[in-house]
Amino acid sequence: MQPRGNKLISRYKKTYGIPAEVNITEQMILAHWELEKQLTAELRQSNPEDRWDTFDHCYTRLYAELEWLNQFAGKADPQTPHEKFGRWLDLIGQPPKSIYEIGSGQGGLISFLAASGYDCKGTEITCERGQQLIPESRANLSWGISDGVHLDAFEPLETYDVVVSDQVIEHIHPDDLDSHLRSVRTILKTGGKYIFNTPHRYTGPHDVSRVFKCGEAAGMHLKEYTCRELVAAAQRAGYRSIHFGFVPRRFRLMLTAFGVKRFGGPDAAQSLFLRTEFLTEKFLRVLRPSAVRHGCGKMFSKFGVFSETLSIVAEK
Repeated sequence: MQPRGNKLISRYKKTYGIPAEVNITEQMILAHWELEKQLTAELRQSNPEDRWDTFDHCYTRLYAELEWLNQFAGKADPQTPHEKFGRWLDLIGQPPKSIYEIGSGQGGLISFLAASGYDCKGTEITCERGQQLIPESRANLSWGISDGVHLDAFEPLETYDVVVSDQVIEHIHPDDLDSHLRSVRTILKTGGKYIFNTPHRYTGPHDVSRVFKCGEAAGMHLKEYTCRELVAAAQRAGYRSIHFGFVPRRFRLMLTAFGVKRFGGPDAAQSLFLRTEFLTEKFLRVLRPSAVRHGCGKMFSKFGVFSETLSIVAEK
């Protein structure tokens, strides 16, 4: 049975990180659910030639009609910007570097990177997000609009040291994933990196359908992926080196305790964890129903041998 009343509101606020004191009603949540299902159908049925217009229209409508998402989503997170985004600095390396973000959302990550001394550009598919939500501008932070897929139509080739995206891949039409990865590669300099985070399918869904206890993503997460699927896609796109980015702290502690880390180079933890993620996925894949798989994925995450968020670093 779908949650209702206070239980529904609580699940919704938790899913979107909305503070407890914000007034969210059951009617608002049901309106969100119906709108997102309608928009998701439009996105899935879109043709390649009109896909950007469809995505722009759908996401503009989503954030215009559900203005509380722009205003309050993520505001319940008590972390400082450095606590929330500081790990990215280790993967990116020391400035100066030029960074391009795909799908900047509320602009938290790209603003933090600009404040850390990088030359940054944030982008969105709709004017309802990105720069509109940033109260202050920085000289080393510029903004643009793109379709999120054919980036080489918006940016010069071999321009950026690093391209980043956080919770974006799952929103891209599955038919466009390979084009997206290839296009990112074309705007990277030789040796540049694409660093992206996306939720793991085996602990999902992670979109609004999670609020209603659906077994699979039915909202605007058009596809939630496994690690193996994304690594294979990056290999098809021609990246020469692929490893896991944000290795769980517990896994690093295990390597140190067993003396494994000292036998490898600086990327040993990333390489070893990627293999561990693959092995765990093989086990989770055979579990039914999805609730059992989800519970086991959560448990393995607590032990540090699995990550609910896929963090991939693909180097050109």
